Amino acid sequence: MATGVKKKRKYLYEVDAMRIMFIFGVLLNHTTTAFAQSMTDATGWAHMLLLSTHLTIHFTRMGFMFMTGLVLTLNYYKKDDWPNFFKKRFAGSGWPYLLWNFILMVFALIVGTPGFSLNNFASTYYSAIIHGDQFYMYYILVTLQLYLLFPFLVWLFKKFTGHHGWILGISFAIQLLLMFGIKYGLPHVDRSNWIWWLRAYGVNVFTYQFYFIFGAFTSLHYQAMVAFIKKHAKAIGTVTLALGLGTVAYYFWNRDVLGLSHSSAVSPHQPYMLFYDTMMIIFVFGVGKIYDRWRKKHVGSWFDLFVKNGAKVSFGIYLDQTIGLTLLTYLLKFTHFPDWAYVALIPVGYALVLGVSFGIAWFCYKVAPFGILIGRPQIHLFKKKGDKAYDQINHASVQSTKE
Repeated sequence: MATGVKKKRKYLYEVDAMRIMFIFGVLLNHTTTAFAQSMTDATGWAHMLLLSTHLTIHFTRMGFMFMTGLVLTLNYYKKDDWPNFFKKRFAGSGWPYLLWNFILMVFALIVGTPGFSLNNFASTYYSAIIHGDQFYMYYILVTLQLYLLFPFLVWLFKKFTGHHGWILGISFAIQLLLMFGIKYGLPHVDRSNWIWWLRAYGVNVFTYQFYFIFGAFTSLHYQAMVAFIKKHAKAIGTVTLALGLGTVAYYFWNRDVLGLSHSSAVSPHQPYMLFYDTMMIIFVFGVGKIYDRWRKKHVGSWFDLFVKNGAKVSFGIYLDQTIGLTLLTYLLKFTHFPDWAYVALIPVGYALVLGVSFGIAWFCYKVAPFGILIGRPQIHLFKKKGDKAYDQINHASVQSTKE
């Protein structure tokens, strides 16, 4: 019997935890790179340790893509209000993209970063906006492309309602072919006459199509995904651990057998990484569910507040990370330690980068009008009545499951 009372939608706390894990992984990845660049013995065990484990924590890029597809689908799959979607999403990501490119370019001028000067400021800024090749902003440019394609993604899942598994499977097969093509084919092809968007596949939305589709699929089959993870938790953990350890051997195979450079050897666009990234995403999802179960008994604890607040500003942490990383790099220039000491100091440097990045993002979140810098503006000049200030990570069809 209908009661007329609207059922409150379940908030997905595990998504908060996933956001934290992925953004913290990104910063760890970039922090270890800064320490590796300070080492002097290129073939020493300390330097090789950091280089060979780089792929192990490089799943975070694809994790971000997955989260984007997941959250967009959670929020917009049933709305079909595309004009409002475009207005909100392009403003929410577009303004931070434009503003942070400008702010960080000014910052680069102040600290004397090579390649930046007043004479080429306008042209460099324009190039950064068009190409997304400065300050880790490629993710935002890829996301802006996804917004244009998202209505088609929704149409695809609605059109083939009973065949979502096929959509995901075909997408995975296409992704695998793309990875083989990028790694083994493109280096032997003359791309000098290609348009930039095709040459620079790292900022091409189609390069990440599987992860967006995987995120959308997970949103639409949330309970099934949770049940699958619970049923196969041990196997998922074992396979993920094995693949993670395998990234070290994969790195040396890339270098010693294939003769690839370091940058090519740690590229996220490789067939092996597709399997590893997919398993890591599922594993992190499972850890998020563990956190959700833990939180029910520890609401209001310091860790609960840490995850809650960190998730709120995770996008901002990603955007402003360059400042903390630049500060770390600057401080490392004054050090002359043996390489093993740099490995030991990684937790200290990591804490510095996290603290600076979180502090700046939290300031923007709390102090008007700086919220616009992290996609959470405190002032909404064109907001309609009933509009949410930002996306909510809940789902009308997600019900509480027995733990």
